Amino acid sequence: MKAICIIPARYNSSRFPGKLLALAHGKTILQRTFESALRCKKLSDLFVATDDEQIASHIQKLGGQIIWTSPHCKNGTERIAEALTLKPELQKADIIVNLQGDHPCTTPDAISAIIGLLRDDPGASMSTAAVPLHDPIDFFSPHVVKCLFDQHFNALYFSRSPIPYSPRGMPKKAYHHIGLYGYRTPFLLSTLAAPPTELQLEEDLEQLKTLELGYRIKVAVINDTPLGVDTPQDLVRLETHLKSLVVC
Repeated sequence: MKAICIIPARYNSSRFPGKLLALAHGKTILQRTFESALRCKKLSDLFVATDDEQIASHIQKLGGQIIWTSPHCKNGTERIAEALTLKPELQKADIIVNLQGDHPCTTPDAISAIIGLLRDDPGASMSTAAVPLHDPIDFFSPHVVKCLFDQHFNALYFSRSPIPYSPRGMPKKAYHHIGLYGYRTPFLLSTLAAPPTELQLEEDLEQLKTLELGYRIKVAVINDTPLGVDTPQDLVRLETHLKSLVVC
């Protein structure tokens, strides 16, 4: 199966403008994300979809491919769908991977895992990833999205609330959802046109739309460090993490 990755990248983030070009231990956040995707052997091609000249110039200096998209895209999924419309030859790919530019710790193995789930389960429309959650602070934080799945790794629900409920507080098993997605190409193009669903709007989580429409999402349990960068404080955490590694 042919899989391509598109990294949606915008400059004007509301909480941290310019964060993708912020330096983290000698490299920009976007460069770290881009280079990680380059190392994934299951990807046939890699693009960055953006509307910003600074981001485009940065990626081109790294030897990457740019797809120019509208500044009016509401989210990363919409930007990817527009990129596919602008470059219809990419619609021949079986799987589209949505890798968020502000998740520099996403590993090639994680990308391979979500591709493999769609390859092995023809009935699944979408795939994503989660990591075991151990810190009660993260478990009860609305900024950390939690994920539940069945014994066959089909997603049951995603929430900003602490799920599953446990009378003891922190449950034995809880999972932090990672914003990494794989889509079957026809599914991505068709469902985006559907109006937002009630739970999607209530929780402000795009992936709930897929579940509400009755489609299946496979979940890969991975060992990545779930460090996304939404605020300057997150950048400090990322810098500390990178300095603790032997190879950065």
